[in-house]
Amino acid sequence: MMIDEDRKLKQDEKTRRRGMVIAASCTAFIFGMVGAAYASVPLYELFCQVTGYGGTTQRADANQLETSDETIVVRFDGNTANGLPWTFRPNDRSMTVQLGATSETSYRAVNNSDRPVKGQALFNVTPDAAGIYFNKIACFCFDEQTLQPGESVDMPITFFIDPDITKAEELQNGYAITLSYTFFPLENSGEIAKAAPSGTSDQAQGAL
Repeated sequence: MMIDEDRKLKQDEKTRRRGMVIAASCTAFIFGMVGAAYASVPLYELFCQVTGYGGTTQRADANQLETSDETIVVRFDGNTANGLPWTFRPNDRSMTVQLGATSETSYRAVNNSDRPVKGQALFNVTPDAAGIYFNKIACFCFDEQTLQPGESVDMPITFFIDPDITKAEELQNGYAITLSYTFFPLENSGEIAKAAPSGTSDQAQGAL
């Protein structure tokens, strides 16, 4: 009986140690994956900026394109993330713009709190395939924005849409473009890296 009890105790000890090793391995794997994910954020953002993947727009110093006779409807959407005490809305809900022509619009932001608040906007374009043709010359989203207590500001955007958008196979069925921004607070330095803009509810399909 004593031998059986000793054997059982040794077996239980082995099982306990095996469980601890498995748990430690799983924890190390999870932390490794999280670290890899954070390290990949800058590379993923660079890839999106170059390719327009995921509805990421392009950045241009100037517009050197010829203006097309064709037009497209651009809709604008604005949201704020939890923790940002701002009101943030587009001044124009939609615009009909000429392809290749430089256009301007703006968003209005209001700090509803009694303290200065810093934020930065993330953005995307839908349909996703339109991102590579949507070029911004100037945008409030390029920089951090700080609003003083109760301050209200208009934040401009200058953009143009490449006429080659009409040649994209993914966009041949007629569409409208929706440009969506979500402002995030910058008190937490990791907020922007972990967040992504929310989808819009008014992504209706229109026509060129």
